[in-house]
Amino acid sequence: QVHLVESGGGLVQTGGSLRLSCAASGRTFNSYAMAWFRQGPGKERSFVAAISGSGGTRDYADSVKGRFTISRDNAKNTVYLQMNTLKPEDTAVYYCAASEYRYLRVQSKAWESYDYWGQGTQVTVSS
Repeated sequence: QVHLVESGGGLVQTGGSLRLSCAASGRTFNSYAMAWFRQGPGKERSFVAAISGSGGTRDYADSVKGRFTISRDNAKNTVYLQMNTLKPEDTAVYYCAASEYRYLRVQSKAWESYDYWGQGTQVTVSS
């Protein structure tokens, strides 16, 4: 079992930045691929970014490429999402997820590929 707790959400103006953190407890952290998903008002949950267990491979949704960066610190059992140049359309609840398959694959963009989820943290970008 892996327990995930997100933090770092909040209210920010357009063009601003936030850094989300997801702290994990449980089994060996580097054996899990990690990802961030988001769910905006009236929208389905969508993929944002993913990172392999070692941190050597990353993938991003087209909508956030060049603005968001996913990273992890396996010594601290934590994954981060640095979000820059935020837009109102980035407003959503952001969820951290862990997969027991440590490598990234095509399915890594599908929420069904993840085994554990955090409770979510709200990010609101004002225009």
